[in-house]
Amino acid sequence: MTRWLVTGAGGMLGQDVLAALAGEQVTALTRATLDVTDADAVRAAVADHDVVLNCAAWTDVDGAETAEAAATAVNGTAVRHLAAACAATGARLIQVSTDYVLPGDATEPCPENAGTGPVNAYGRSKLVGEQAVLDLLPETGYVVRTAWLYGEHGPNFVATMLKLAAQRDSLAVVDDQHGQPTWTADLAERLVELGRAALAGTAPAGIYHGTASGQTTWRGLARATFELAGLDPERVGATTSDAFPRPAVRPSYSVLGHERWAAAGFGPLPEWQQSLTEALKRPAFAELAAAAAARGAAGGDGR
Repeated sequence: MTRWLVTGAGGMLGQDVLAALAGEQVTALTRATLDVTDADAVRAAVADHDVVLNCAAWTDVDGAETAEAAATAVNGTAVRHLAAACAATGARLIQVSTDYVLPGDATEPCPENAGTGPVNAYGRSKLVGEQAVLDLLPETGYVVRTAWLYGEHGPNFVATMLKLAAQRDSLAVVDDQHGQPTWTADLAERLVELGRAALAGTAPAGIYHGTASGQTTWRGLARATFELAGLDPERVGATTSDAFPRPAVRPSYSVLGHERWAAAGFGPLPEWQQSLTEALKRPAFAELAAAAAARGAAGGDGR
């Protein structure tokens, strides 16, 4: 039986990866049980595993602007430790990365071989991790870039919109950033499929883009969330990124191409609307939607 190691197993994506690996032989390590910046601890953890799925990450994009060294230690140096350990044992490594390694100024979906050029510290820290995998594991290392993640097991945009729907009559949401809302359950299934294909020798090593098909804006995602939850999407108005300044620059165009999946025998992930429809049926989201709908039925303004 394949022996899997999942790091960052307590996070939003990590928990869905564990669900996708139900019935498999899995070692699940959280932030509390593995310090990925400790090379010796990483080496010991990787031993006797066939596939390592690294979901551990510094995810505070704005915080990285004033703590880039700390972010790079987790997103970059720690990945090098994992890659070195996998190189020593022959394990396959799947590293979850981000669209933020790209400049974000394209006008059409970016292919996997597009030039990098991070616009913020978080992107720079993740690019260090990508380079470590590609350098140390040219035949057995996989980088899966993703973006706009939402899921049941952590803070995310979709959950925030449903919570705000229960508190406010109307919202103003950024409409000038374009991307691909990606359900963590979809991505988790694909990561596991990629791990199996890597062991079978049917998936070429290198970079893949793990985002949903299609594209929208943050406002488009908010409106779709409202509509699918039985709420009035006209409550979601438009605004610009300039109206919500953040410490870290966000790419204006985070739409990724998915051509390399064909080389591994896979099609792209589902359309984002299809996945959002399924995600909102899950208990955590359904409860939030019900609370928002109850507020509307009661006629309260939430203030």
